[in-house]
Amino acid sequence: MDGDIMTSKTRIFLKDFMEIDDAILDLAEETENEIQEEFLKVDQIKEFNQYKVLNVMQDSRISDTHFGWTTGYGYNDMGRDAIEQVYAKLFKTDDAIVRPTIVSGTHALTLCLTGILRPGDELIYATGKPYDTLEEVIGIRGENKGSLKEFGVHYKQVELKEDGQPDLERLSKEITPKTKMVCIQRSTGYSWRKALTIKDIQSIVETAKAVQPNLICMVDNCYGEFLDTVEPTEVGVDVMAGSLIKNPGGGLALTGGYIVGREDLIQLISYRMTSPSIGKECGLTFGLTRSMLQGLFIAPQTVSGAIKGAIFCAKIFEKLGYEVCPRHNDARSDIIQSIQLGSAEAVVAFCQGIQAAAPVDSFVTPEPWEMPGYESPVVMAAGAFVQGSSIELSADAPIKEPYIVYFQGGLTYEHSKMGVLKALQHMKKKGVL
Repeated sequence: MDGDIMTSKTRIFLKDFMEIDDAILDLAEETENEIQEEFLKVDQIKEFNQYKVLNVMQDSRISDTHFGWTTGYGYNDMGRDAIEQVYAKLFKTDDAIVRPTIVSGTHALTLCLTGILRPGDELIYATGKPYDTLEEVIGIRGENKGSLKEFGVHYKQVELKEDGQPDLERLSKEITPKTKMVCIQRSTGYSWRKALTIKDIQSIVETAKAVQPNLICMVDNCYGEFLDTVEPTEVGVDVMAGSLIKNPGGGLALTGGYIVGREDLIQLISYRMTSPSIGKECGLTFGLTRSMLQGLFIAPQTVSGAIKGAIFCAKIFEKLGYEVCPRHNDARSDIIQSIQLGSAEAVVAFCQGIQAAAPVDSFVTPEPWEMPGYESPVVMAAGAFVQGSSIELSADAPIKEPYIVYFQGGLTYEHSKMGVLKALQHMKKKGVL
């Protein structure tokens, strides 16, 4: 079992070769003993989702002929059509767009927003301010060049309640005849709250559609795939998007994003992705369908390792007296673990420890910098096989009060655990633990 107590041989190795001291190893062993019940719950979800993915791939008659190349316009790209069929079936939607040319989750979401919304339409975020990189897309911040605001789309946001739950009463009052879309960000982003559960998402959808039945509900599903046995598109969501270098890529997808949803909405989005005369009929997959499908196949296993790592991280920092969100035994709906560390020095030391635990670029020392798309300096730690892959072990934090670090990923539980041990070791070395 992933959570088995470390053997004496492993302990000696971690102390002698990975430079983790006895006090931290004692704390880790004690912590693992205390979280076995939570690990069992994660395993049960993983098992269901693994069989679900297998069933969909078998039903879609995936063959090695789907792993080949096409050239030029990409007409009749069998691999592209097959993977989009798999995603549509997996998320129980009419249609899907799954492309390596979608560069990020933000890009996938932007395609949805700009493909569906028109001048004069109103967009409401039902989960407060969206993730930083979407602020300039909407026009909340920046020069508004190419933003929804520049194109005449009106924007409102409904803050979550103090307990992090959706404010359904306020949402119902904010919806007007001009409201065309309600957006839901499932994950925490850079905020101190638990991710929205499937039940939370369903309540938002039902509230919105009770006011206006034709309203479109969209979910940003980044970091949320395979955290439950049900996905948002199974509880009334019309369109949903995410990144392949997060959960569904399983660490093997080299790039890309996905969009799933109603057939008419996918058509509109495809017109924005290429052109109204082309839609989703063209576009190469550059021979990447093999890694995209294989990554999806192992994603339930990979995600479960990341969730266990987040639970371990939460519990060990709880024991040390830090505020964490979510707590180790809370229901989880994304892979992100937030820890309030209290100082910039502690945040930087934590991230430097994560970097030191990486298989790639472990010798690099991350420092805060002014990263495009973010409103504060950000420190990011990630030594990944795929650049920017958030399903691989990483940590990042805006350098601003109350100095919260966001820990996520790990292709295996053991690697995620090592990240926590190294983070603690670096914090102790820097005198901030």
